[in-house]
Amino acid sequence: MENKIKIYLADDHQVLLDGLLILLKTVANFEVVGFSLNGYNLYEEVEKTNADVLILDLNMPEKDGIEVIKEFAQKGIPCKVIILSSYDDLKLIKEVMRLGANGYLTKQCAGENIVEAIQAVSNGEDYFCRSVREKIFNLVTKDNQKVNPNFTLANTILTERELEVITLISLELSGKEISNKLFISTNTVETHRKNIMKKIGAKNTIGLVKYAIKNNLIKD
Repeated sequence: MENKIKIYLADDHQVLLDGLLILLKTVANFEVVGFSLNGYNLYEEVEKTNADVLILDLNMPEKDGIEVIKEFAQKGIPCKVIILSSYDDLKLIKEVMRLGANGYLTKQCAGENIVEAIQAVSNGEDYFCRSVREKIFNLVTKDNQKVNPNFTLANTILTERELEVITLISLELSGKEISNKLFISTNTVETHRKNIMKKIGAKNTIGLVKYAIKNNLIKD
């Protein structure tokens, strides 16, 4: 029998919670193990239920979503976090990425994307809805965007060359463009890409971008 993905919901709108409960109950391998209307004791509740995925609203009473994510990061709870927000503000998106959130959905797209998002983060991927992905890539591809000149100090897991490659991937350069820029073959670029993804545990390009932003490889 397939193990079910345990899901905990946290949002201060009962109507939204009811809608999510109805939707998620239609997926055979999903199990909603609890829900909260505020952020108070949310860490303890999620830990107690052994939830695999937390769907978290940022605007929670008593303790907001940012505070909750920080608490999770500090205490090391092994639960994936998907932000569910009314806003796709870039500042908020960057903040939750740096704090380690695994996904970000706007409430407008939740019904369409939440099942796919839960399945993706459960498989170790990062998931961001289309409008959020566009904002993230606009951040790293805008004309005045520059590579952080101190990027070689940003991380000790990756080699200097790997840091160059991940930064250029984050700027949406193709393998050929990276090859020309760094004077290496496209096969070498692909080898670096695979090594980077293995080292940082990323499974897709958005995971690489998230890592670059989180570790300040890209200047704001």
